[in-house]
Amino acid sequence: MRKVPVAVQMYTLRDECEQDFFGTLKRVAELGFDGVELAGYGGYSVLEVKGMLDKLGLKVAGNHVPLEELQTNLDRVIEDQKILRNQYVVCPYLFPHQRSEEDYQSLVPFLNKAGEICHQEGLTLCYHNHDFELEPLSDGRKALDTIFMDTNPEYVKAEFDVYWLTKADDNPVEWLKRYQNRTPLVHLKDMTLDEEKFFAELGTGGVDLQAILGRAEENEVKWWIIEQDASRRDPFESIEMSIQYLKKAGL
Repeated sequence: MRKVPVAVQMYTLRDECEQDFFGTLKRVAELGFDGVELAGYGGYSVLEVKGMLDKLGLKVAGNHVPLEELQTNLDRVIEDQKILRNQYVVCPYLFPHQRSEEDYQSLVPFLNKAGEICHQEGLTLCYHNHDFELEPLSDGRKALDTIFMDTNPEYVKAEFDVYWLTKADDNPVEWLKRYQNRTPLVHLKDMTLDEEKFFAELGTGGVDLQAILGRAEENEVKWWIIEQDASRRDPFESIEMSIQYLKKAGL
């Protein structure tokens, strides 16, 4: 199995970051992560964040940037990524008022244009899914298929979230196969086996993680990214359990 670096999505540690952003980064490094996927800068400047990441030996695997910021301030976003030496800009989430069929139809040309601009600047734009994009539109296609079938594969890549795909009763491996040339980032999560289908530490739930990890080479995955949206444990304990699972799997 090809060696793929492992990062943590910092949203997992949002409460800890609010209390001590740099201290949280330090603990992430101590747990053996190769990098982080950012979701804000903890009130620090981009230069300050880059300095601390360099000090800790952490790379930036990606950066979740709200759609509104991509729409209104893309030039600044791009400059920030260059400072961070980050390749991947990720559109992370659509709010409920942004999920109509008309919204998806207008999102596609925006992603194409923004993705082209990012590409010209040496960056890559990705789209991160939840479960609501698995709802069908009037043409029968799921919204997530519409996003990737109607955007330019050179300019718009995927960050598939295997928990949300599984929760929507879809198979993450099939999505990875379908868009195997467009998946540099993959969100690794597990899901409890009960009816609640809650977020779980890797290896403790029902997501077929081994099959997903087995797609590393075919999909040319650049980063596995651990995220746990909510945890019944201390979040540091949760991510430590998850990275230990990957280490035991030979990653």
